[in-house]
Amino acid sequence: MSELMNRRDALKAGAIMVMAGTAVGAGQAAAASEGHWIALTGVTVVDVTGRPHRRNSTVLIRGERIVSVGPRPGIPEGTQVIDLPGKFVIPGLCDAHVHSIPAERISPPLYLVNGVTTVREMSGTPLLHEWRERIDRGELLGPRSVIASRIIDGAPTIGDPSVFAEVATEAQAREAVRQAKRDGADFVKVYSRLSPELYRVVADEARRHRLPLAGHCPDGVALTTASSLGQCSVEHLYSTWYDTSTRERELRSRIADLEFAQSDYVSWMQEIHRLEWEAVADYSARKAASVFATLARNRTRIVPTLTVYQVLDRPNEVLDDGRLKYVPAAVADGWRWALANIIKAGRTPEVTAQRYALFERRKAFVNELEEAGVPVVAGTDGGDVPFVVPGFSLHDELANLVHSGLSPLRALRAATLEPARLLGLDDSIGTVTPGKAADLVVLDADPLADIRNTTRIHTVVTRGRVISVEQRARMLAAIESAAAA
Repeated sequence: MSELMNRRDALKAGAIMVMAGTAVGAGQAAAASEGHWIALTGVTVVDVTGRPHRRNSTVLIRGERIVSVGPRPGIPEGTQVIDLPGKFVIPGLCDAHVHSIPAERISPPLYLVNGVTTVREMSGTPLLHEWRERIDRGELLGPRSVIASRIIDGAPTIGDPSVFAEVATEAQAREAVRQAKRDGADFVKVYSRLSPELYRVVADEARRHRLPLAGHCPDGVALTTASSLGQCSVEHLYSTWYDTSTRERELRSRIADLEFAQSDYVSWMQEIHRLEWEAVADYSARKAASVFATLARNRTRIVPTLTVYQVLDRPNEVLDDGRLKYVPAAVADGWRWALANIIKAGRTPEVTAQRYALFERRKAFVNELEEAGVPVVAGTDGGDVPFVVPGFSLHDELANLVHSGLSPLRALRAATLEPARLLGLDDSIGTVTPGKAADLVVLDADPLADIRNTTRIHTVVTRGRVISVEQRARMLAAIESAAAA
């Protein structure tokens, strides 16, 4: 949704250039070395696969890897022992849909202080690749990342043409995928205005280059078609309603007639939301069951980003709860402007009531997906949507998933095990298991008793580096200072 902010881009860019200097640094956490041992003792380990808690356990770490989990083993001499009685250990969290604010003193540490040790970046840039290389080398403290291609959209794109790849021909579509490969992208991201014909071309070329396909389900493409063509995840809920409506043929005909000017994201968003409401009004449980069966069979993930819709559907409930001090001042100012002048602007009482009801329907839909065996993955669009603050917003998403009907365990799995599987990293992250990366979050209370306990962070471990209570406090203060610069 960065398109929504076009009128504030110059102001935001100026602030970001000022802040893009020194990292909130690698020196603020104990660096992991291959021979360094750490023992987290007296903890309760939460098993996101559903097995019982492992109480009074020791998590033994060497370098960047977990060595053992269970009753206190023989601890090697020289081990850094951190006694944590009464604390709960969960895997490091993953936000599977982010657009990091391009300020290294803010975005990378902001994820970590919130226990987010892995992110999937949904719009690839050279800066993100540079950050990843520096994080991998231990020069910058930040989460591990999986990075998208430049976003591939139809022509004209509703996005920013300096950021999006507009494709109008088969040759352009194939070249956009090849360029993604040359750029080192981990996957190809597609967008809403890509035509059905060119979507198939992009999917074919991505398969040729063994690049996963993810992103929006284009407006003119059926959700089941995207699933069958191998799209591994569908972002947001914009396009998920039409396949489940008794008026699908009529609605798809109207969608095919839609035309938008270049960068006119706001008009697209308004029109799509109107069509969503009509599709929901004629929702068919029978059709939905068939659609869900296809998604479940193909293991197509849905990343609902409910926190986005909390802002878009219910903007009158959005509050500045103090988190904005952790984003660049110019960005926060732009978010306030967009909320008042774009999101809220021109809403009639009728539309307000519809959108309020639509948010409830979105949550029910997510629960139906999950109950049907469709993998639900937690993602936020953090950094790209007004008031969706990176790091913090993942905890909001977990709460929204529980409010939708998921158990705390299933919600927590959506931010740990499921994204690990989606990203092909389940041999490295996603559970607290020997041999996996030492990416952990230590909590003061049990998240399966109350999902809001994921916000009660005591300690974070990232690649075997320990970020203590005191270090987290210093990092937050440094982020706040950088944001105010």
